[in-house]
Amino acid sequence: MLNIAIIAGGDSGEYTISMKSGKQVELNLDREKYIPFLIEIRSSDWFYHFKEEKIPVDKNDFSIRLDGKKIRFDVVFNAIHGTPGEDGKLQGYFDMLKIPYTSSGVTTSALTFNKAFCKSVVAAAGIPTAKSVHLFADSPDPVSAIWEEITFPCFVKPNNGGSSVGMSKVTQPEDLEAALEKAFREDPEILVEEFIKGRELTCGVISSEGKVMAFPVTEIISKKEFFDFEAKYRDDLVDEVCPAKVPAEIFTECQRTSTELFRKLNCAGVVRFDYILRGNTLFFLEVNTVPGLTAQSIVPKMAAANGWSVKELFSRMIEDCYKTF
Repeated sequence: MLNIAIIAGGDSGEYTISMKSGKQVELNLDREKYIPFLIEIRSSDWFYHFKEEKIPVDKNDFSIRLDGKKIRFDVVFNAIHGTPGEDGKLQGYFDMLKIPYTSSGVTTSALTFNKAFCKSVVAAAGIPTAKSVHLFADSPDPVSAIWEEITFPCFVKPNNGGSSVGMSKVTQPEDLEAALEKAFREDPEILVEEFIKGRELTCGVISSEGKVMAFPVTEIISKKEFFDFEAKYRDDLVDEVCPAKVPAEIFTECQRTSTELFRKLNCAGVVRFDYILRGNTLFFLEVNTVPGLTAQSIVPKMAAANGWSVKELFSRMIEDCYKTF
């Protein structure tokens, strides 16, 4: 039996979703193989939820003391969306302690969490991306920089983050300042990106049993203006068609591109790649290296379409990082 520390929470606007993902993992781990410990990490407060108690984590070796016994962990199941679980910070910590974890490593996590830097690498690989402007909080005259490159409508979003927190779709110039302020409240770096009209597709990729394999492509059809935070976690505001009803060559190309990027970016565990399909061209949007794992999340639905239960999905993630560490 392996002791599995399921880390959840984090310090971003995705805290609540992360806690739900962590709870979903805890409820669905194979109890014949694993002993789960749901550990909340928020700022400097790290603790294990044990009945009505909060057992503190010893950060010197990432262990807990329960009933007078020290418990160490064989694997960390990373369910923290956003910082510090998706940007490489905790990965470096666990690397130093030599504890395997289910997500991508330090460099990959740091690169992919920065949307602008990641897009540059993807574009260099010859994959189409939307035109964008990368801005910092102290950028001189950011509005002029946007008008030189981007036309309306456009998206304004935090450069480091997920779940569409702080994101706005701007259709008129007079709404731009408010959108910039909203995004800058979440992140000192933001990305202003051209709007590409098309169908939104996403593809999950997993490393398992020594192979990299893509899940069935899914189409996201939001009933709101775009696939925002609310739509992501309310079934009545979005239709997720899995497998996507697109031409076979597009379906195959999306899976091929996703597995290529998984390898090129040196990803690990389960990763989800998002695209816009315009005509027959796939435009890369972003990559999620710690995608949602709640009952409403896309990756578990992709796994189900692939014939896997969530228990099997989580077992494969644990076994892959444990065996390859």
